[in-house]
Amino acid sequence: MPAAGGRDGMTPALEVRNLRKTFGGGRSLMGKPLPAVHAVRDVSLSVRRGETLGIVGESGCGKSTLARMLVGLLKQSEGEIAIEGKNLSDQMGDPAAFGRLIQYVFQDPISSLNPRKTIREILEAPLIHLLGMDEGGRRARIAELFEAVNLRKEFLSRYPHEFSGGQAQRIGIARALAAAPRILVLDEPVSALDVSVQAQVLNLLAELRKAMDLTYLFISHDLAVVEAVSDSVAVLYFGRVVEVGRAEAIFTAPRHPYTDLLARSAPIVGRDLGRTESQAVELPDPLSPPPGCAFAARCPKATALCRDRVPAMEAFSEHHEAACHHAN
Repeated sequence: MPAAGGRDGMTPALEVRNLRKTFGGGRSLMGKPLPAVHAVRDVSLSVRRGETLGIVGESGCGKSTLARMLVGLLKQSEGEIAIEGKNLSDQMGDPAAFGRLIQYVFQDPISSLNPRKTIREILEAPLIHLLGMDEGGRRARIAELFEAVNLRKEFLSRYPHEFSGGQAQRIGIARALAAAPRILVLDEPVSALDVSVQAQVLNLLAELRKAMDLTYLFISHDLAVVEAVSDSVAVLYFGRVVEVGRAEAIFTAPRHPYTDLLARSAPIVGRDLGRTESQAVELPDPLSPPPGCAFAARCPKATALCRDRVPAMEAFSEHHEAACHHAN
């Protein structure tokens, strides 16, 4: 595993080993096999304490499924999840075990907040159910959280629909921080916001990470945002990690053709979008996955070997790995 892992031999803040998630499968009452979708396949990742691991890939590549497994919203089919060396894979029956260590910030800030509850009630819920705080403790903690995310205390009596997207996302971040977790999983946290508001929220997240010694998993399809916020990056394609390493290595010298395609496809002001060399524009059929490398149908370097055999991860340096038979 590359340098996204522990620093100087330290235990990683978060580590997943051979994680898989399969939906469906099994057999019908008549004994016929049912179709199965392998949403996440043998994902192994780790992230250092206090750093940000960016997870990038197209829609449908398994990013959100992975995120939901990490916070205990989905049970993995196989594999292990460990936080600071503690295996949480067998604690799905105790959501609080996850909630006190790792929390989730959702993509759509408005719909992630209960429209029937005031902001104070929303923020009190994790303080009651995860920490068992009394009323006085909750009042003090909520005041700290609102100050941390730069919101006015009079907002506490209002309802989610009364806020802009940026304000609602700040409330979502405050809710995630309420139980003082060590890790935040940020699932497309700024994609639903205006560009100017995106910058404000990203700056806030950077400040909070430093002030609270947080570790982030930042999930996005936007390479520009991931490059701006990440220390390490993992690239997902069709449920597998195809490249992982330090951010500077991933963006300056990508080894996998898919990573290179993502980089060249990202819109840049003043650059002609043009046409890419990719031979197809869609992910493979998840109900009928191809043999070999899933990217082969889109890859200009693909050979018979690629279509026949799944490539294994290969190390190009201490901090950079890619799964490709013909890596750059």
